[in-house]
Amino acid sequence: MMFSASRRRLMQAAALLPATAAWDIARAQGAVLESARVVNGFAAGGTADAVSRRIAEKLHPAYANAAFVENRTGASGQIAIQYVKSQPADGATMLLTPMSMLGIYPHTYKKLSYDPVADLTPVSIGSVFDYGFAVGPSVPDRIRTVPEYLAWCKGRPERAAFGSPAAGSSPHFIGILLGRAGGIEMTHVAYRGSQPAILDMIGGQIPAVSGPVGEFIQYVQAGKCRLLGVSGAKRSRFAPGTPTLVEQGFKDLAFSEWYGFFLPAKAAPDTVQKLNGTIRAALAQRDTIDGLAAMGLEAQGSTPEQLAAALKSDTERWRGIVKTIGFSADT
Repeated sequence: MMFSASRRRLMQAAALLPATAAWDIARAQGAVLESARVVNGFAAGGTADAVSRRIAEKLHPAYANAAFVENRTGASGQIAIQYVKSQPADGATMLLTPMSMLGIYPHTYKKLSYDPVADLTPVSIGSVFDYGFAVGPSVPDRIRTVPEYLAWCKGRPERAAFGSPAAGSSPHFIGILLGRAGGIEMTHVAYRGSQPAILDMIGGQIPAVSGPVGEFIQYVQAGKCRLLGVSGAKRSRFAPGTPTLVEQGFKDLAFSEWYGFFLPAKAAPDTVQKLNGTIRAALAQRDTIDGLAAMGLEAQGSTPEQLAAALKSDTERWRGIVKTIGFSADT
């Protein structure tokens, strides 16, 4: 999803609710739960895990006496969604997911095991982020841009491959679109999250990875991989020296994405508002902002209505992209 300026201003305004006011709203809306779970579908150590843990630790004391994170990996992020949709809508179990599993998968699976609208209740956006495309040590050090990498792949079709955190996700399609723009069909390798893919990349098993910018930061700083491009409409503040894909000639490849919090369907409005207030209060705290920034994530809250609108907009945008690519997860 590429945020428009008006949408960014709207969401930034929503996120500026004073922390004390949000805590007061959360405390006023019903009894505190004994425990709460934040469920995500990706491996520990990645950006989904980081957002989950930063919020889980802030659910006490206003929302729950104790909170913890569950990483239910598998089926390209679907296992976590399937699990959460089956749980009671009492607010004790919430989902943290990137947009891809909700806005893109309906276009790639003929029989998706969940309905993103009917089975889930939007609560709040948790963060926004850009994607990056990086290469590891199996790619010559002279390769410093995406066009240079694609040219290198053309002469070595057996090396024209990349990994991503999930099949049918935004970074998967970004990699495919990059290859096609360069006149090659790159082989995609799906992983259970970006971290396993990156570890294979720096170990030389795959040449490149498409994933959230924040997932690469520690490895770039350590000199273990090179970030060739970022997907945002402008350069990422977390990688200011890396040009955008648009700057490198890929005019239509400007994408950003969000992580969103959801409850099971039919969650009571007061439960939704209580959790929304707690999450937005947590996102306004400096340690949360800084902790997410360390992973290349912008802390960003929203109202439930704004999250629902963002999902609807992104679902429509990706409909045409998926059709152009011709990908089906059922084949």
